Amino acid sequence: MDRIPITKEGYENLKKELEHLKKVDRPENIKAIEEARAHGDLSENAEYDAAKDRQRFLENRINELGYKLGNADIIDYDSSPKDTVVFGCRVVMENIDTGENVEYKLVGPDESDIKEKRISVSSPLGKAMIGKKPGDEITLQAPGGERKYELIEIL
Repeated sequence: MDRIPITKEGYENLKKELEHLKKVDRPENIKAIEEARAHGDLSENAEYDAAKDRQRFLENRINELGYKLGNADIIDYDSSPKDTVVFGCRVVMENIDTGENVEYKLVGPDESDIKEKRISVSSPLGKAMIGKKPGDEITLQAPGGERKYELIEIL
């Protein structure tokens, strides 16, 4: 059984999502199934089919979240060293080609969201960052070619 790295915040977000699915979405969908059944013939009832499909999706997501929460390895960045890139830290890097600075937080796979500047520790860039210190160069192969960054700061 593989442990899944996650921040405290990410763990709490998954717990909230699970609670919402169980206490809000699932009961609402059960009502939708009951209402669709009341319309009669189920063989040609698109509302019933959609509600049953939604039920399958909800149950699969509930099971998936239960597995992830049960196997979560909550990593507390606050107790980690601040001189080396580790899981949970935020970093500022300079794209050597463009001179542009970017800031990312290194998180678990279930928490990654590039729009929110959170990248997965298992992504190519995340893997390349682990163990680096300010001033180190980070090189990675991207689909568009090689990219180089300089680690400026660990926040």
